[in-house]
Amino acid sequence: MYIEQAYSKQFTFAKYLPIPIFLFVLMLLNFLILLVMDGNSEKLMQDAIEQQGEMSIFIQSLVFLDVLLVALLFYVKYVHKQSILSLTTSRPQVSWKRIFFAFSLWAVISGGSILLAYYQEPENFELNFRLKPFLILAALSVILIPMQTSFEEYLFRGYLMQGIGIATKSKLFPLIFTSVLFGLMHISNPEVGKMGYLILVYYIGTGFFLGIITLMDEGLELSLGFHAANNLVACLLITSDWSALQTPSVFKDLSEPSAGFDVLLPIFIFYPLLLIVFAKVYKWTNWKDKLAGKVVLTEKNEIEAIDHE
Repeated sequence: MYIEQAYSKQFTFAKYLPIPIFLFVLMLLNFLILLVMDGNSEKLMQDAIEQQGEMSIFIQSLVFLDVLLVALLFYVKYVHKQSILSLTTSRPQVSWKRIFFAFSLWAVISGGSILLAYYQEPENFELNFRLKPFLILAALSVILIPMQTSFEEYLFRGYLMQGIGIATKSKLFPLIFTSVLFGLMHISNPEVGKMGYLILVYYIGTGFFLGIITLMDEGLELSLGFHAANNLVACLLITSDWSALQTPSVFKDLSEPSAGFDVLLPIFIFYPLLLIVFAKVYKWTNWKDKLAGKVVLTEKNEIEAIDHE
């Protein structure tokens, strides 16, 4: 029902094309810039930080995506004539309990993993905590990061999932397509330049996980909560010279990164366990149809939440 509810008699996939075309051009430009820099995105990041400062680059990176979130929601509301509620969930109202449950669960797991790594190998970490910069970081992060992660969820698991699903009348194809595209969107990140393209397995796997919980739960709430917790905890607790967001966090990772067990751990251990927890809590059933079934478009599916304001 989540995909189908974006359908209306006036639906045309042509209206969906400007957003993914803009995204593709943006990704291509980022990749070309990376090639011009001989693939050294880490050096590009360090040069920018030296010139403008750590917090300035951090704010610029997030504000750009936050603006894109506002633009996307505006486009959905006034071009597609679709309500933001129907883009968010199939429920009568947004389930904030789901958002906070997913946020709290993953914040504890991811934060605990970072603290455990520090306890086991303290030589790989440097205490980076400075009270005033950290408080400024925390205040900005609580506002900017949830908006940034919400943009990615509304774009991939919302806008593109619904549009492609209706156009192809498939649930599996948009799940695969948006998950792979989500992974490729990170191809110009400094982490990729440092660890190699194998790290894209993590990003694509995360895309699949977020897509699965969106389709199974018929809404974005769980993915919104998970994604916000993932980025917010990482931003506040740990940074490194090769990460996409470099901040005055609590710890600094001094280790030489490699795409190995750390990449596979979330995909093959944490994510399946989370799926089990979510499935039990929210009583998910009919997995095959919800993930690989056909999108059936009838008059009953026609969007009910058009905003005429």
